[in-house]
Amino acid sequence: MTKPTIAGNRTGRKLGQRVKNKKMKASSRQWLHRHINDPYVQRAQLEGYRARAAFKLLEIDEKHGILKGARRIIDLGAAPGSWSQIAAKVTGSTEDDIRVAAIDFLEMAHLPGVTILHLDFLEPDAPQRLVEAVGGEPDLVLSDMASPTTGHHRTDHLRTMHLCEVAAHFAVEVLAEGGHFLAKTFQGGTERDLLNMLKQNFRQVVHVKPGASRAESVEMFLLAKGFKGRNVDHGTISA
Repeated sequence: MTKPTIAGNRTGRKLGQRVKNKKMKASSRQWLHRHINDPYVQRAQLEGYRARAAFKLLEIDEKHGILKGARRIIDLGAAPGSWSQIAAKVTGSTEDDIRVAAIDFLEMAHLPGVTILHLDFLEPDAPQRLVEAVGGEPDLVLSDMASPTTGHHRTDHLRTMHLCEVAAHFAVEVLAEGGHFLAKTFQGGTERDLLNMLKQNFRQVVHVKPGASRAESVEMFLLAKGFKGRNVDHGTISA
């Protein structure tokens, strides 16, 4: 895929625009100022994506080619749906031939060619429902899941890493041979046991931080490429 160009500003808004609402809290005003002047936000609006996160996936794909040839894709923690938009396009998913399933406990507006489950992924029946929704083994499992933040860095890290681990085990249970797994994680360390499990099951495991991730953000993405198939020992993650 062609890397999105963000240098230009074709939205009609001037970069560097200040937020002047004096009734707004300083922290909120600062966030809004950063948001409206973010070129990725402007590009997403211009190109019809639901969120700037679309460019994280596109940039990762440009380097690692994880979308090429994907026939079925499962998107975990999908709201508001920008990754699912891309997934539907690359798989050719339609209302008559659904090849993309998305899940989030947050509400998501309908997307053509995408089955959306408004459900917590940790619910016991969620994994089976996702596989049934795409009609077979996916070639790519995406996870942008993150736990709601508490403000306590260590707690937030552990909660999100738990979601990453659950997503990883789901991936090795459902992926087609040769498939890929991409999940949000945080700087500060992916657990060693999780990395070992993925290395046993995939041909390549790397951490990536796309340019669309804000520089000050601690988020990274864990990418496992080339699933070896379920005839190998999946390994375990110790409690």
